[in-house]
Amino acid sequence: MLLLAFDTATPAVTTALCEPGTDGVRVRAARSSVDARRHGELLAPQIRSVVAAADTALTDVTHVAVGIGPGPYTGLRVGLATAHALAEALGVPCVGVATLDALAWASGRTGPFVAATDARRKEVFWARYADSATRVGDIAVDRPAAVDPGGAPVIGHGARLYADVFGQDPEAVEPLYPSAAALGELAVRALLDGVELPEPRPLYLRRPDAREPGAPKRVRQPTAAELERTR
Repeated sequence: MLLLAFDTATPAVTTALCEPGTDGVRVRAARSSVDARRHGELLAPQIRSVVAAADTALTDVTHVAVGIGPGPYTGLRVGLATAHALAEALGVPCVGVATLDALAWASGRTGPFVAATDARRKEVFWARYADSATRVGDIAVDRPAAVDPGGAPVIGHGARLYADVFGQDPEAVEPLYPSAAALGELAVRALLDGVELPEPRPLYLRRPDAREPGAPKRVRQPTAAELERTR
């Protein structure tokens, strides 16, 4: 198994090649960069760079795993569209991994915590975890003040943005973003253990900002008497 993993649901564009190893999951190569406005420009070159660094070929990939969010609409769609295109071109399976689950796994924490990413509109996407591998409940979107960590630490970019609301040190929120290495490790472990992973479809928790316009309003035509009075 050679799994290509990537995520574009946060300001980070992150890619990795992973495979089963003797002591777990081996990361053959990984790359990450942070630029909230250039997901579409960065992902394809990053994939090529990772494949070259791993001294392999894209045609050797047997599985694709992609972060399904939640995250801002545009960045999220870049990753998902790329994953579907690659999987179809290579004729390999494509699976999804929740972006917050990858962030949680990257933390390596052994106790309870909350993971939070920036949802814009002064909100965060967040979820509770018993440890880095165990999410407790569903992922949600709320204003930071509505999130009760229950005394547990909060990690992620959302935690840094609203450190004053969560009442913690803004420097104690690492990791800020998910890594494809963590996402890939989660996916490889799940596939080997026969655990079902989500479909590679976007995890939306609210409607996108852009909406289809409604029907145009009818304009009332003036009557003949009204036109006569304006002369």
